[in-house]
Amino acid sequence: MATLPVEQVAVLDKAAGLVVHPAAGNFDGTLVNALLHHCAGKLSGIGGVARPGIVHRIDKDTSGLLVVAKTDVAHEGLAKQFAAHSIDRRYLAIVSGVPKTSHGIVDAPLARSSANRKKIAIVEGGRGKRAVTHWKRLQLLNDAALVECRLETGRTHQVRVHMASIGHPLIGDPVYGRSGKTHGKILKALGFHRQALHAAELGFTHPVTKSRLSFSSPMPADMQELMRALGV
Repeated sequence: MATLPVEQVAVLDKAAGLVVHPAAGNFDGTLVNALLHHCAGKLSGIGGVARPGIVHRIDKDTSGLLVVAKTDVAHEGLAKQFAAHSIDRRYLAIVSGVPKTSHGIVDAPLARSSANRKKIAIVEGGRGKRAVTHWKRLQLLNDAALVECRLETGRTHQVRVHMASIGHPLIGDPVYGRSGKTHGKILKALGFHRQALHAAELGFTHPVTKSRLSFSSPMPADMQELMRALGV
């Protein structure tokens, strides 16, 4: 976990496999545990004892950037930006199949699946929260593509569910994806055991100084290796 220090906030580059905060089955070895040690306990208390400083999160097996608050003032300021959808969050995803168009928008509300509470699903009838993903095809691969996903909203599993809904689930996704024969062999050979998703860019207004900040994180080595294996 790399930390980029910013006054009153910290931007972290999380490795895949690291849980953000303690929960059932994951009480130790989380990002919060590391943060408490690194920041000597100086984190926002708004999230409570289990989630100090945590304004948003990314999935355990997703790598990349997230911002945490060191003070309550910073937490409140960042939370307002997330609520107003003014945070710039862009993900790199390697998806199964090649999207026929170069870009698109998925605007579909999300909620817990009534059939499986561990999954998120697109829902109708006014249930769920609005979720909007702007996606852009960046590179063609072997029956796959590298896609940039810009989040207008930030819902649980949003990129994973939205891309799967248009027929292009993330490669390696154990919940919403499917590994075809070719991709399955490549994933096994590489030992790639996660969804191919990386939080690559993060931009926000500093909640105290009001200056605009932007950060980027290069694609991690395991996704680069997968890209090479899927190269045309």
